[in-house]
Amino acid sequence: MILFKLARLSLANRKSSALLCLFTIAISVMLLLSIERIRIEAKASFSNTISGTDLIVGARSGATELLLASVFRIGHTTNMVSWQSYQEIKQQRGVKWTIPISLGDSHRGYAVLGTNLDYFTHYRYAKKQALHVEQGRLFAHPTEVVLGALAAKELGYELGQQIVVSHGAGNTSFHHHDAHPFTIVGILAATGTPVDKTVHIPLIAIDRIHDTSSTEHEHEQEHEHEHEHEHEHEHEHEHEHEQLTDLVGHPKQISAFLVGLNSPVFALQAQRNINQFKDEPLLAILPGFTLRQLWQMLSFVEKALWLISIAVVIISLLGMLTTLLSTLNQRRRELAILRSVGARPSHIFSLLSLESLLVTSAGVICGVLGFYLLIALCAPYLQSVAGISVSLSALSGYEVKLIASIIGAGLCVGFIPAVTAYRYSLADGMSIKL
Repeated sequence: MILFKLARLSLANRKSSALLCLFTIAISVMLLLSIERIRIEAKASFSNTISGTDLIVGARSGATELLLASVFRIGHTTNMVSWQSYQEIKQQRGVKWTIPISLGDSHRGYAVLGTNLDYFTHYRYAKKQALHVEQGRLFAHPTEVVLGALAAKELGYELGQQIVVSHGAGNTSFHHHDAHPFTIVGILAATGTPVDKTVHIPLIAIDRIHDTSSTEHEHEQEHEHEHEHEHEHEHEHEHEHEQLTDLVGHPKQISAFLVGLNSPVFALQAQRNINQFKDEPLLAILPGFTLRQLWQMLSFVEKALWLISIAVVIISLLGMLTTLLSTLNQRRRELAILRSVGARPSHIFSLLSLESLLVTSAGVICGVLGFYLLIALCAPYLQSVAGISVSLSALSGYEVKLIASIIGAGLCVGFIPAVTAYRYSLADGMSIKL
């Protein structure tokens, strides 16, 4: 008890150096816990890029290719799924909902996704969070478009503007669907997922813009036949009027579709049934399982974050050691006086070790408080920008072990100046000149 009081008074007498050590430990603990929490939540958020979807179905290819195309809008599906097959699977027993998607077009480098209103009703991300419209409304017409938050922000678009989509993916396209402009009627709230970089148009509009392009090409080739041209133009006008009335209609083919089941228990059975579909070769994947496989391919990111965490701790402990050793020489007279009034070398050793323990413990407490404050301030930003959902939850068992390891390491670091002080002799301390 006396040593504890003496250590507290000694630290209060050296407030500047003690606060410096405490601040160093607090920052390291805050960064360590933050990086560790973000590392864990990043893995969970990656696995929940799409949530609540039991199966993703597309033409038979690779599982990773289908996932990248349908969820991350990377690459494209080599084959298409017929609308008839989609309807048959949609009506199978146990299927609760489906979301058809059609890919293959882009707008200034952003993927264009053709879908229907079921997409906004059933699509979930993160921990089963629904999509929300931040500005405007959902499309209700084949010439309307709903933008993801990031696409609208980076392109500087606002409601009411007209855009033109292009054939093919990527920033470069040699064919633009100029005859079929779309009016922006809605902008989605940020999700931190590929939805933010997606341009959403009605599914029926996909066929329309390509049919229009094909008709225009025929008109150019047969421009010299005036009567035939007028007939085709009238037919196109009637077809266009027919499609502009509402969103009723369907394409001949789609790229893929998402499936939600009445019970996830039957996911494996449904997957097997679809993979054995007789009418055409199809592939059904479990998005959660495939996402975890993909994360394993990117495990070097997780290892890099772990190494950064370790480096932060080591640097902070070395900083504390440097501070303790730099102040130890100034305390040699103080320690010599303690020896002269009866303190044993073991008392000196215990005193300096206890001081190190107190500084480390106080730094850890401040670091934990700073960690929760940082999470509270940055959680909305991480969710909207990076798609990482971080909640104010209690420390996990692993995080508690990390904190205990830091306190133990701080105590061990304190042994070094303690051993040095232990070796100081009374004569050496009293002979130091002021």
